[in-house]
Amino acid sequence: MESQIAIPQTQTQIQERISQFFTRVYTWMALGLTLTGAVAAYVAGNQAILQALLGNQINFIILIVVTLGLVFAISGLINKISAGTATALFLAYASLNGVLFSSIFLVYTGESIAQVFFITAGTFGAMSIYGFVTKRDLTKIGQLATMALFGLIIALVVNMFFKSPAFSYLISFIGVAIFVGLTAYDTQKLKGMAVGVTEGTEAFAKGAIIGALALYLDFINLFLMLLRLFGRRR
Repeated sequence: MESQIAIPQTQTQIQERISQFFTRVYTWMALGLTLTGAVAAYVAGNQAILQALLGNQINFIILIVVTLGLVFAISGLINKISAGTATALFLAYASLNGVLFSSIFLVYTGESIAQVFFITAGTFGAMSIYGFVTKRDLTKIGQLATMALFGLIIALVVNMFFKSPAFSYLISFIGVAIFVGLTAYDTQKLKGMAVGVTEGTEAFAKGAIIGALALYLDFINLFLMLLRLFGRRR
């Protein structure tokens, strides 16, 4: 194999790469969120589907396992699968999430869901911009938020048995802080990734999907935590 000589990039070229990469990332993320919302609204309005998928405990557990499996498949196999396969898995994951989240339309009013969505969008946007423009290294914040996320998951499981409203609110507040931090951290991390990929390559396409998945997860989880805090129940 012939050795390749790295050609220095100008600042303008670097900025163009970053801009192209984030345009693709946010486009896929927005498509994923739109798909999740559309599927959730459709399933919520169809009693037969709701009963078949969410009314049966076994089907519900299978749905959760498959949904989680898709996340691990995209993240763990990204280097072994094609960009097209990664994209299909991401869209499948977003669709299945829509089925899982359809129940929120039955629990919370449509108006409060819309309000919390816009609050989430504003918060997410502000923190993503911060992560993009800040010169501060957010690695430690990302590491702390990731460790805290494991604790949050354990707390959620524990509260499934105790069902404490006060503890639930506390978990939600902590969850908001965690995903606010992860949004800024993931954005900064993706900015670093963008410098090393070129538009039109397989690495660019795969990186955009992985980036979209990371920010999609941050947005969705931030939305769910805020909905638990501010959503009005029917």
